[in-house]
Amino acid sequence: MNQVFDKDNSLDRGKIKEAIADFTHTGEVLVKGKRNVIKLFTINGQVINVKSFRMPNLINKIVYRFFRKSKARRSFEFAKRLLENNIGTPKPIAYFENYDAVGLTDSYYVCEHLYPDLTYRELVADPDYPEHEIILRQFTQFSFRLHEKGIEFKDHSPGNTLIVKRGEGIYDFYLVDLNRMEFHAAMSFDQRMENLKRLTPKKEMVAVMSNEYAKLYGRAEAEVFEKLWQKTTAFQEKFRRKKRLKSKLGIGKKK
Repeated sequence: MNQVFDKDNSLDRGKIKEAIADFTHTGEVLVKGKRNVIKLFTINGQVINVKSFRMPNLINKIVYRFFRKSKARRSFEFAKRLLENNIGTPKPIAYFENYDAVGLTDSYYVCEHLYPDLTYRELVADPDYPEHEIILRQFTQFSFRLHEKGIEFKDHSPGNTLIVKRGEGIYDFYLVDLNRMEFHAAMSFDQRMENLKRLTPKKEMVAVMSNEYAKLYGRAEAEVFEKLWQKTTAFQEKFRRKKRLKSKLGIGKKK
């Protein structure tokens, strides 16, 4: 097993290793998806979050051994890079990689566990959520800071930003699911709008985000809205087409 700990981590490394070694049988399940599993463990009185990435297929086993960093390693390194840029994300603690004769078998990313008040998804689902517009505008400011730093978060979708209320009308934002990112010297207007297209299908939310982004970016609000809404509707239509196709083929139906 390859194991790398953050140098600032003060938790008992032995206990963290035990949690990884017995991941299947211990820990509290937080998310059990088709691809990955997230569990919570308590180490030295602190709750940590451990994400287990599923075993890759044969080709990717080789790719992740010789040609590309594992998802766990990328998550760890990207988290450190975000924090260096003063962008919120749960503090990284460690990552682990297991290999066999062929290549990577399984990997784990360990970070602190946060208790958010909501995610962006709640804003989409509930237009009457308290301070809805305040949160949405502050989220847009957060996204703008990402773009100004050249950070393209490829999974910038409703469930991947944790939102913590720090006071009346004051919110902090933390990115999760970090293994797909690109870092640029600068991001173009088109890249910025492309990065926001997956967040909401609601025109009224896109209008508020466009208004806030335009003020920060120094562009006409109409231009920002037109570009973002165009990309949003194209993404939503593609998503619906894919869903209809899967339904026709019977993919994803419970047996």
